[in-house]
Amino acid sequence: MSEYVIAVHGGAGTISPGQVDVTPYHEGLKAALQAGGDVLRRGGSALDAVQAAVQSLEDCPLFNAGRGSVYTSDERHEMDASIMDGQCRKVGAVAGVHGVRNPVALARAVMDHTQHVLLVGDGALKVAREQGLATEDAAYFHTEERLAQLHRVRAQGRGAMALDHTGQAIVGANPAPICEDSKYGTVGAVALDLAGHLAAAVSTGGMTNKHPGRVGDSPIVGAGIYANDASCAVACTGTGEQFMRACVGHDVHARMAYQGDSLESAAHAAVFGDLLAMGGSGGLIAVDHRGHVSMPFNSLGMYRGVLRSNEPAQTFIFQ
Repeated sequence: MSEYVIAVHGGAGTISPGQVDVTPYHEGLKAALQAGGDVLRRGGSALDAVQAAVQSLEDCPLFNAGRGSVYTSDERHEMDASIMDGQCRKVGAVAGVHGVRNPVALARAVMDHTQHVLLVGDGALKVAREQGLATEDAAYFHTEERLAQLHRVRAQGRGAMALDHTGQAIVGANPAPICEDSKYGTVGAVALDLAGHLAAAVSTGGMTNKHPGRVGDSPIVGAGIYANDASCAVACTGTGEQFMRACVGHDVHARMAYQGDSLESAAHAAVFGDLLAMGGSGGLIAVDHRGHVSMPFNSLGMYRGVLRSNEPAQTFIFQ
């Protein structure tokens, strides 16, 4: 390969146009692209690049991952993350963790330093301690805006909010005006490096007001994440229960591998097919082994961006 490419997302759904200043969101996405792009530019691996990009987004309080994670119904933070190497299809994932500054780094540690794929709760935190990963107290993850968001959702009797950026976001569903409570998002990254290898990473704080112990699609291989050098790398965002039921990440790969679909065709079918039929809202970012990028979504918007060799970063929110 003579070129590299990296794409990132900051969650599905979106605030209404003109509702708030979206400049900080674009800046956050560009910072993540730059972090991952710097790795690729130096000849680094796609795996290292997606980790760097996701860690950048985890450190930004605007997005629902790491420092910006939303609250569970018992006013705690429970974070999920995963990372997958398309070259050998190794995976590391964690679920229901707290206190770890960068959950995606813990997912990478599970991949590199254990014989397992997915660790949860205290077992995952034991690996964090053993590997000397950065930890923070609860105050680091706390923001008044997130706590107020939880209280408003409770007061409205809405249950867990299915999307980070909007409660009603499916295209064509005649959605109600979007409230300020719901402008935060799950994060993910996919990349193709100069050696021709693919990788994907995802991180999330989950759903506002979620039941303690709830795990979404983000740490589930084939649902919220998938990477295979023979086809593509995929990072999903949206209503996790439906993404798990539709196996969206692997569905994109399968359509390419077994039907010969292009990346664009496979990604579009995955987002607007079974997922939409079962009421799933959201989208995905994907890159194939030739460097093509697809970023379809069936929600009102998706915070996303792409960076290619020798080109400026591009970021988008709406269609």
